[in-house]
Amino acid sequence: MTLDLALRTTEILLALAFLQQSAEHIATARRDRLWFIARMICCLPLLAGLQTTAALGALAAISLFQLHRFQGPYNGGSDRMSLLILWCLLAARIAPDLFWQEVIFGYLAFQLTLSYFISGKVKLLNPEWRSGRALQDVFALSAYPVSESLRALAGRPRLLWVMSWLVIGFEVVFPLTLLNSSSLIAALVIGASFHLANACLFGLNRFLWIWIAAYPSLIWFQGRLLGADL
Repeated sequence: MTLDLALRTTEILLALAFLQQSAEHIATARRDRLWFIARMICCLPLLAGLQTTAALGALAAISLFQLHRFQGPYNGGSDRMSLLILWCLLAARIAPDLFWQEVIFGYLAFQLTLSYFISGKVKLLNPEWRSGRALQDVFALSAYPVSESLRALAGRPRLLWVMSWLVIGFEVVFPLTLLNSSSLIAALVIGASFHLANACLFGLNRFLWIWIAAYPSLIWFQGRLLGADL
């Protein structure tokens, strides 16, 4: 994947993710509705590939207002990733030359890889994750909209132990997938499936779209490391 294609694909995916996020907020909160409508409008030229740098600049300005309005990212990790992708895209588009474009976009890929690895490391050091108890609590006690049939999984500790270690193992070894193009594609499919499962089971739909929006940077980055376009 070339740098130009990776940047353009990321812009499209980010615009789609922002449209989904903004639509959710408009439906539930009237106070800030105009700002999120403006955000949706700015996503349209980004989708169409028209004046993309200006559109990214406008979205960045809106993001500064949102940071002030909500005293930080109002939805945790998914909004932090949203800001990271947005500002990396803007910085890459206004970068003075190809070298700085690659540095900036490579930084996004590095942060994406780190997000999986650190998450896995934290789980690995947590005895409740190693024992499967953390997932038991998620299904039994979580405020997320888990169905009653899924809550029954809390009574299957062996299954949840296996699931816990599968998640830990995937996240910890994720950086190693950069060594091979096939392993990276497999890892991204697994990662997207993992986020999809979280969206379906727990309503964490924002993580699905925004993490997928960062995937092109990693595909490009690996091709750059290996000296070939995927």
